[in-house]
This record gives sequence, structure tokens and C-alpha cells, in this order.
Amino acid sequence: MSHFNDFNNPQVAALPGHLKQFIVDQHYEHYTPIDHAVWRYVMRQNYSYLKDVAYYPYIPGLQKAGLTIEHIPDLQEMNDALGKIGWGAVTVDGFIPPAAFMEYQAYRVLVIAADIRQLKHIEYTPAPDIIHESAGHAPIIADKDYHEYLSYFGSIGAKAMFSAQDFELYEAIRALSILKEMPDADEQEILKAEELVTYCQENMGEPSEMALLSRLHWWTVEYGLIGTLEQPKIYGAGLLSSIGESSTCMNKDVQKLWYTIDAVKYPYDITKPQPQLFVTPDFQNLISVLEEFANTMAFRKGGAYGLNKAVESKNTCTAVYSSGLQVSGNITDFKTDAAGKPYFIKTTGPTALALNNKQLRGHGKDYHKDGFSSPVGKLKGYHDTSLEDFSEYDLKAAGIIKGLGTELHFESGITVKGIVKNILSEAGKICLVTFDNVTVTDDNGTVLFDPAWGVYDMAVGEEIISVFCGAADREAYETIVYKSKTETYHARHDHKTKELHRLYQQVRNCRTNHGDYGFLGNVWQQLQKDHHDDWLCALEILEILDHEGVDPVLAAEIKHFLEEKGRSEPEYGKLISDGFYLIKHPVEQKLVV
Repeated sequence: MSHFNDFNNPQVAALPGHLKQFIVDQHYEHYTPIDHAVWRYVMRQNYSYLKDVAYYPYIPGLQKAGLTIEHIPDLQEMNDALGKIGWGAVTVDGFIPPAAFMEYQAYRVLVIAADIRQLKHIEYTPAPDIIHESAGHAPIIADKDYHEYLSYFGSIGAKAMFSAQDFELYEAIRALSILKEMPDADEQEILKAEELVTYCQENMGEPSEMALLSRLHWWTVEYGLIGTLEQPKIYGAGLLSSIGESSTCMNKDVQKLWYTIDAVKYPYDITKPQPQLFVTPDFQNLISVLEEFANTMAFRKGGAYGLNKAVESKNTCTAVYSSGLQVSGNITDFKTDAAGKPYFIKTTGPTALALNNKQLRGHGKDYHKDGFSSPVGKLKGYHDTSLEDFSEYDLKAAGIIKGLGTELHFESGITVKGIVKNILSEAGKICLVTFDNVTVTDDNGTVLFDPAWGVYDMAVGEEIISVFCGAADREAYETIVYKSKTETYHARHDHKTKELHRLYQQVRNCRTNHGDYGFLGNVWQQLQKDHHDDWLCALEILEILDHEGVDPVLAAEIKHFLEEKGRSEPEYGKLISDGFYLIKHPVEQKLVV
């Protein structure tokens, strides 16, 4: 059965089309008995260990998010549970572009990678998976201050300037994470992919707003600690979902620093444990730091600073005039006066005009397909009043009358001479004046618009108050059409692996139905004969024998096998000893919604 994303959840239903393109079916039936065993092992470890080191809402938060220990979460159940706290969830195919990820957060929708890590990556995987997304992110969302921060972060991140280098790094990280989750990945290929990620990280140039915001996201949402430097608690999803690093991160050699705006100076490496972590005293501090950073961003600063960021970005960006008019396109040029204030802006290629994030009728990118240009600023002789604030009387006095010719002289030296075709106002502000047979020139006599080019739409506004990445009306403009062509790997199971799945399922059935414990001896024999490398199924058999008090001879044999495996293959040592601990100290309260 394919579990499609639940559009009955109001948050999910409200998603615009350009975000829905990333959604994939969960395909719950594709999860194998080994996948469920991996989920169960990690969740039992989390419950046992994290109840002492995780931020206090973690355990009740698991329940509020619709998660249980025994099986991988079903998206429908999660949506039903998250809907009660004003959030939703969708499944996607691995890493999605950062700008899209941020927008999902702004819509209060949790993005969950549908895949689950392999058994050999049970402690940590660089690839996003359902353990990381659901058992890491979802439980803390139940905290009101935290989910306010998360959605606020998304709304700011959705306006962040990003660069071509950001996309190159995203693709390199996505390719590496996919490779690392392939069962038979070539070690040389992984090495090459890691080198490419390192190269991209070291050759980003001046980090974009998105790159800097990604650092704040990493050191809070993914790897954040809360409380005191001496005894912090974990709330970051990357730590909560890593049974390895959630333990080692508390060691003294991992430096703990107070979380301030300085965190933007610390890049991160997704393939290695983090050398330092940041501690916030409370979630309100996260919002304060984010606000401090947002004040440095183009969407708040506007002006020449913002326009320069847009030109550097080479992506679709939006310039907002003080009248409220929004110009969305590839901003390629602008001119400034002696004081550094923009007095002319120009886009190249498809451009759209909007008000209040809604595209103006007849002003889409098909109409303005060859670009757009317009003056910014005041008319000469009107020092006290901006054109956007002109009354009917002011318009007539200035000769701006529909159907009549006029000549407008801007303080910058730009002259607009033509016949007024239309005047558009919104909320008492003049936003756009349309001309026929118009000539636009600057103070050097350079022609900026020629009558042969057709109708001229002149944006109105004294200044550019905001510049942000993406289009104002994203749905009409289809701003996030970028989608990776690299698909995640989906294993095809051979006969031997399918047989191992059956053995895991038989153990699960035995535990669930409390019966036929004698059959476990046969499963153990089969494991020894054909699957000698397995340790998790053996551990699950030992757990049942121990808890039910049956066949102590068989239990001793399996325990000896696991002890030897832990000694001879150190990579399994901690996993096996942690498993022994859980058998002796079982999770008392199963997570049942």
C-alpha cells in the first residue's frame, strides 16, 4: 500500500504548487523487517539515553508527534498528531534545495526523507532519513517557543539571497549522502564525492545570506544544545537522531560555546562529528539572534546594498518600491546618486510586477519577457512629496493626466516624456504609471527607453525598501523550479537478503504474539548458517529469551557469540554492549499514542 502525503492536514493543504513538486509517496510497504528493527533499536536507545540528556519535552514530544518505539511512523498518523499543534508533515526524496526547505518550515510543514538508514549506518548517516526527520525534529516541535522559532526561521530563510555556489554545494552534499547509503558503494567514488564537498565548501567565495543562515540552522535546529555550558540538554535533531554523537557530544573535548550571532562564523562538515557546539539559555535567545542576523539581510536593508546582493546572486530576485510595487526578475543593473541611493533599476529577461505578493493582472513574466527598467526617486520641484503620495490635485498640477502627454523630470536627471495611458493606485499609494509613445533618457541624453519598444510601465516609489531572493508571487512565477536530477538509491534485494528479512519478521512476530519461543532456535541456526555477519537479529532473539526466561542454554550461546563479535569487530562493540544494557534495563514505558 502506498501512503500518499495527507493533504487533509490544513498545513499541508496550504502548500503552494512549487513546493508540492518535491513531495513523494511514503510507500510504507517498502520498509523491510530489518528497517523496522533498525527503527526499534534506535528508538529504544533514544528513550533509554535521551530521557536524561535531551531537552525535557523530547519524550512526551515523541508521543505528541505520533511516534512509537515498535514501528516506523506512518505519515498519516504523524499528520493527525502534528495537526493538533498546527503543523503537518510530507515525505520527500532525500535532500531538497535549501530555499525550498526553508519555505516548508515557513508553512509549518515538516519535511521528512522517506528512506531509512541501513543497518551498517545505524549510529549516524549524513543522508536525511526518517529517523533523523521524525525522531529528531518532530518531538521538539511540540514546544511552542521552538516551533515559533522554526517557522519564523523558515519565513526569513525563504527570502535569503543564495548563489550558484550554494547550489553546487547542495548537489555535492546530496550526491555524497546518496552514495554513502548505497550498500555496494565504491570507496574511491565516496572519496571523490567527499573531496568535491570539501572543495565546494572551501571555494564558496563570500558566503551568501543562505550559506550564513544555513550555519545558524545547523548550530540550532540540527546540532543545538540548551541550558548551561556545564550541563546542557540536547534539542538539535542531528544529535537526537544519532545514537553515536548524542553520547560523544557531551564529552569534554567537544567545546561548548554560548550561542550568539558569532555562530555564523563557524562552517560545518556534515561528514564528521562537530568539534564545537553552541548552547542557548532558552529558545527565545534563538529568535533574538535570528532577528539580529535578519537585520543585516537585503530584504530588510533594501537600497543599493540589497540591489547589489541581487545582481551578485544572478537568480530571480524581487525589488520592492516604497509604494509597495514589487518587481521580480533577474536584476542585472542599477544606478546610484552621489549619496549612494538607487535612482534606476533594470532587470533582464522575464519579469513580473506584483503588489502584496500577488501578481498584477497583465504584468506577468510573459508580458515583461524582455526585462523591465524604471526610475526610482522624487520628481524635481517636489521635495516634500513623493510621486507615490500625490493626490488627484497633485497629479493634475504635475500634468499627469490620463490620455494627455506629459514630461516628468526626476531629481536624478532622468526624464520621462510620453502620453499617460493609465495610473495604478493601491491603498492610497500610486504604484505604476503606464505610458504610450514614451522616451526615457538620463541626464547625459542616453536613451533608456525608446518609443519603438512599445508601452512603458514606470514603477513609482521614492526608494527601494527591500530586496529578496525569489519572486513576490512565487506561485504565479514558479520561482523554485530547480529540482535535483540525482535520485536516491533504492535497493533491490537478492534472495539471501529476502531470507534474512523473513528471519527478522519471524522474531518480530514472536515478540508481538508472545508465543512459539522454541522456534527461535531454528531462526538462530539459520542466522549462524547463512547470515553470520548479522548482530541485530541475534540481539532481538536474546532479548526475547531473557525477558521470557526460556532456553537459557540458547541465550548463553547467543550472548557468547555477540560478545566475541563485539571484541573481534570493534565497530559493533558499543552497539552490542548498548543492546545488552537495554535487555537488562528495558524501556519501561512503550511509546503508544
